Amino acid sequence: MRRTALILSALIMLALTGCDKVDSTSRIPTYQVAIRLNSTGLWNTYGVHSYGESVRFSRDKGIPANYSYTATTYTGFGGVLLICGYNFVSGDYNSPLAYDLACPVEAKSSVIVSVNSDYEAVCPVCGSHFNVTEGGGGPTSGPALTKKYGLQRYTVTAATNGGYVITN
Repeated sequence: MRRTALILSALIMLALTGCDKVDSTSRIPTYQVAIRLNSTGLWNTYGVHSYGESVRFSRDKGIPANYSYTATTYTGFGGVLLICGYNFVSGDYNSPLAYDLACPVEAKSSVIVSVNSDYEAVCPVCGSHFNVTEGGGGPTSGPALTKKYGLQRYTVTAATNGGYVITN
């Protein structure tokens, strides 16, 4: 079952992107990312635990409101979307994945995506949709698909004391 789902997901992504590569790095300016949810307590409070669950982090906007940002916490260009989805490397369906919230078509820190009921990230301005749970932030519709712009991905690494750290 899991292998079939992996093959099906890979075929869908191939069909969506064709032979052309999706650009997920050049549209959004490089800003530092460092969110340390590196203890079991922090991860249990601010992490994602089940498929499709998501949390947004923005130091500038104070999101989430009760998160204690420090001088060494950085949240990228438009903020960070942390979502639980499928990790192609590990084959795990409940892996934390992270992306910049800024839409790569608009390329403005003020134009950020939100997650809809189908677990896709959607831009409120251009209407582009992105597969953030199984497609590595790749575009599925709208101008982003035509231009082959994907969401900027960030690295999520397991911490030694439980939890995870999000970096770029």
